[in-house]
Amino acid sequence: MRALGIDMGERRIGLALSDESGLIASPLEVISVESDEDPVNLLAQKAEELDVAQIVVGMPINLRGETGPAAAQMQRTVEKLRERTDLPVATCDERLTSVVAARTMQEAGLTERDRRGQMDSVAAALILQTWLDRRRAGGDRG
Repeated sequence: MRALGIDMGERRIGLALSDESGLIASPLEVISVESDEDPVNLLAQKAEELDVAQIVVGMPINLRGETGPAAAQMQRTVEKLRERTDLPVATCDERLTSVVAARTMQEAGLTERDRRGQMDSVAAALILQTWLDRRRAGGDRG
């Protein structure tokens, strides 16, 4: 089962893709969203192109584990994705994924310029890998 991981931002969306077995998530790409574009349509098209069976969206939860306005907005996006794609759409806590992504890329020796271009897709891979690991352990079924 191939899954698509999503790290949503206002201007950029990081994407990650799992392997067919659903064991390993890899950064895929970062797509830019113009102000007049509907990100849900872009994501639905990408899910169709990639022939995924599952979508996993990072949910913005604050450091105290609480949801706020950003999480409420993301939940509306998740509902729209479910309607538009007819695919199961799960959410996964995205706390600190950008920090971990930046640190990982820095340790890999990437320049700051290279990190900026890949940060969102690496964060999406961390979100997706967390979900895949939990699913395999029996903690999340989609």
